[in-house]
Amino acid sequence: MKYQEDFFKSNKPLRIYYQGWLPETEPKAVFMLIHGLAEHSGRYSNVVNRLVPSGYAVYGHDHIGHGKSEGRRLYVERFEDLTDTLHTFYEKIKTWHPDKPIFLLGHSMGGLIGTVYLLDFQSDFSGAILSGPSVKVPDHISPATIIVGKILSKLLPEFGLMQLESSSISRDPAVVQAYIHDPLVCTGKMSARLAAELLKATHRVTIEASKISLPILIVHGGADKLVDPDGSQTFYEKLKSTDKTIRIYDRLYHEVFNEPEHEQVLKDIAVWIEERLKR
Repeated sequence: MKYQEDFFKSNKPLRIYYQGWLPETEPKAVFMLIHGLAEHSGRYSNVVNRLVPSGYAVYGHDHIGHGKSEGRRLYVERFEDLTDTLHTFYEKIKTWHPDKPIFLLGHSMGGLIGTVYLLDFQSDFSGAILSGPSVKVPDHISPATIIVGKILSKLLPEFGLMQLESSSISRDPAVVQAYIHDPLVCTGKMSARLAAELLKATHRVTIEASKISLPILIVHGGADKLVDPDGSQTFYEKLKSTDKTIRIYDRLYHEVFNEPEHEQVLKDIAVWIEERLKR
């Protein structure tokens, strides 16, 4: 396996960190990995170790305000800062692999970022895989809370609103402990501005999901306490894609790639990809 890492400039401009894992031979296809809230691109070793030996290249960057990238932690001025950075990274990957099919692979908030990106650039991809995508406004967030959040986003944009419950990411205690002690994981609260921008993006996906028509696979933990699996099901039903698949894994928590059953999840993804490449 070959490895590379470097930085590129976002449109802000900020230094954005990225990593790439490549097979020793010419890759069959390329995955553009989009990580979730508060984490970073280095937490996907199970994905890398399954896909790269099978002949795929995997690239991932750290979002603005995440991991090794610059920017205030868990903060963006606008959601487009995330998708614009993603577009810059895509253009680099396309330059490196001009003739290879590229698949989008987004987890959680990364699934939301990837979905919004697909609304504008789905023709750039041969398919998309979304893991526990945050494409639904959580039921426990009341209209009053949403209004307060929008006000804080304007008046106190860096005010901390909420943080993830680390024990809900996986049923594997070792994964949870590694997450807690990872110095690149953001343990603070998500800013009011980021929360408002994510909410706005979620509303756009709710309205425009039917525009997405490329091959798509959705995987979600049936016992996910952080992102409601029903949101994935509703999103799936709205998709225009004639080639679409959803797999809800009973008992699994939010990070299906880091659950004890992750090998089965990744096998399902590998089979799905192979079938699309044969077409």
